[in-house]
Amino acid sequence: MSVDVTTTVDVNRPRDQVAAYVIDPANATRWYKNITSVDYAASEPLRVGSKVAFQARFLGRSLAYTYEISELVPGHRLVMRTADGPFPMETTYRFDDATGSATKVTLRNRGEPVGFSRFLTPLMAPAMRRANRQDLKRLKSVIESAAES
Repeated sequence: MSVDVTTTVDVNRPRDQVAAYVIDPANATRWYKNITSVDYAASEPLRVGSKVAFQARFLGRSLAYTYEISELVPGHRLVMRTADGPFPMETTYRFDDATGSATKVTLRNRGEPVGFSRFLTPLMAPAMRRANRQDLKRLKSVIESAAES
């Protein structure tokens, strides 16, 4: 059984600004509630093949996983796949122009749980959807309030 969750939010800032903030690994802990740390050499530009290590908590468990960037179109799209972690996962961010100068952010997580994680699959999709909604709401707040400062 696979997991495939898509969530969206409109952020009242220009697409290039929103996309730049979202794809910067240094910002992940500011808007992702469950991500506790990120390990990425910030001196290196993010590019296809870059690897980013995350520590997180999900469904009461500590997780460590590494994503590899598989597609990067600045201002438009980022796709990353687990290179190491509890189960194979692909995360996609899409950035589209919305009404006015707003940006529609689409976050999609899909994967195929294996091993022990396979037994949690029925709980994962609703939990991921709930967490993604909260995280995108936080992202919207962080970016829009920073613009007002």
